Amino acid sequence: MPFIDEILKYKSVSFVGMEKNTGKTQTLNYVLKRLGLFYEKKIGLTSIGIDGEKEDILHKTSKPEIIINPNTIFVTDRTLYRQKEVVSDILYVTQRRTALGEIVYAEAKTKGKVLLSGPSTTKWLKEVVEKLNSLGCDIVLVDGALDRRSLSSPLITDAMILSTGAVLSRSEKIIAKKTYLLYLLTLLEKTELSNKLMDIDNGIYSITDNEEIIPLNIPSTLMIESYKDVLFSYGYKLFISGIITDKLLLWLKMQKNVENIEIIVKDFTKIFCSKEALDGFFHKGGKLKVVYPANLIAITVNPFSPSNGYHLNSDNIIKELKKYIKDIPIYNIIKSATDLY
Repeated sequence: MPFIDEILKYKSVSFVGMEKNTGKTQTLNYVLKRLGLFYEKKIGLTSIGIDGEKEDILHKTSKPEIIINPNTIFVTDRTLYRQKEVVSDILYVTQRRTALGEIVYAEAKTKGKVLLSGPSTTKWLKEVVEKLNSLGCDIVLVDGALDRRSLSSPLITDAMILSTGAVLSRSEKIIAKKTYLLYLLTLLEKTELSNKLMDIDNGIYSITDNEEIIPLNIPSTLMIESYKDVLFSYGYKLFISGIITDKLLLWLKMQKNVENIEIIVKDFTKIFCSKEALDGFFHKGGKLKVVYPANLIAITVNPFSPSNGYHLNSDNIIKELKKYIKDIPIYNIIKSATDLY
């Protein structure tokens, strides 16, 4: 995959799956393998939650294990560190801990398998990435997940690789449409007010014409209709620190001055809306911007659904995806991994 050179332009990259079993760990292993074979880089590796286990606990299907090379600094908890299949040196042990023990930073001296257990909050993950950089890592790879996608926020990593595949549907067209929606969210425009909004983590705010930021004291987006007399009392530009859903956009679309409404969220991970709701809001003139724009640099495709046991034609999936997504490279991760070995 030529995107390896693209990856090395960044200090940190997250690997995110549309769902479980879309090939995220296979993509990560491919990158780790290729970096180990052809590049002399010190790699940092961490995970959101636990990754690298042999079996999917939910579906009881086998999972690809994470294989690292010498010179990789990996982060895991004390319990899972003992289960590693590499020779390694402990560099640092933190006081912070997961349910399984303190977090350990260790450097691999041999090639082998590891289980990763990492931070459970955005702030903590950011600290881990920064610590790995301070330990001399040229690049930090974060094994993420879309069901925990707020931890794969553009706030944390410089770039993102998205994995999709047959587990989403038996239909190549449906897979393409679901993936395309997430792709569209990564393209949302950055607000000119990023510096003023980046440190706000709670609440709904009105932004006046002279860029004054006023808290509206609305507890939740789910209650906006009850506060409609307050919502636009200072103007039509709003910053929402939490998530936005179809219900909110459908309600906003019905407002008289919808063409003046601009909604700002932290990043695409805060948006849980259908394409229909987004299209309806945009068609009426509504605007949606982000504080942190995403940087999607590649998409990988897994044609096999382990949970359901069926294969699709990967070329057909990629062909459908390319009807919608023309500026991002798309790869068959199974074929690429096989060719590498």
